[in-house]
Amino acid sequence: MTKHLNIEFQKEVTDNIAKLGQSDHLKQLANQFLIDSAKYKYSYNFSWLGRPIIQVPQDMAALQELVWQTRPDLIIETGIAHGGSLILSASLLALLDYTDAVESGCSLDPSASKRKVIGIDIDIRLHNRQAIEAHPMSHMIEMFEGSSTDEAIIQQVKEAAAGYQRVLVCLDSNHTHDHVLAELEAYSPLVTSGSYCIVYDTVVDDMPGDMFPDRPWGPGDNPKTAVHQFIQHHPEFAIDKQMDAKLLISVAPDGFLKRL
Repeated sequence: MTKHLNIEFQKEVTDNIAKLGQSDHLKQLANQFLIDSAKYKYSYNFSWLGRPIIQVPQDMAALQELVWQTRPDLIIETGIAHGGSLILSASLLALLDYTDAVESGCSLDPSASKRKVIGIDIDIRLHNRQAIEAHPMSHMIEMFEGSSTDEAIIQQVKEAAAGYQRVLVCLDSNHTHDHVLAELEAYSPLVTSGSYCIVYDTVVDDMPGDMFPDRPWGPGDNPKTAVHQFIQHHPEFAIDKQMDAKLLISVAPDGFLKRL
């Protein structure tokens, strides 16, 4: 009976998501919410385990679902800022360690975890580095300072990623088309089959042009345009449209790329 109920519930969820994806009205409402709430820096107002995280809650929930589904050993992130996203990823990996220990009947030794988060940023401010290194999740985090598209940094990350069996990548640094495309070319080969490369702030393409007067990116030059160009030449990746339909409110529409 329980199995039957689970199947029926999952079918209902799948149907709900499909209908959401077909609702232009809800898509317009969601986009307008993102535009209006951006005036108050909506995505800046949340934290994860004490560190500011510049994300909307829906995208945090999406990452949790994907981490549970793909069970990565390694998460690579470009863009660190205050470190909240690194802490989120590390805590999700720690939960995988916990569930693995429960299922195997073994005791849990957090310091012995082989799972890791790699963070890359062109400028890791000292106070942010110190806060991240003082956090209880810091034993699962390794940081590299430098441009994510610098060949030396890319090589260091590849060396640090060697030996990991399941890898998930999150891109959230400079949001210009050229930079994101270069990141995709550099880090997408590290994404393992069945896992994801998440490209954040693709929503820039859906925003009014005057929202980014002091930024080098905007409509027509942003992560979404980079994703669309990348997909044309990389059939091993596909946009997860079901995730877009489910979330509605997300800074990463068309940005959840699954490696087939």
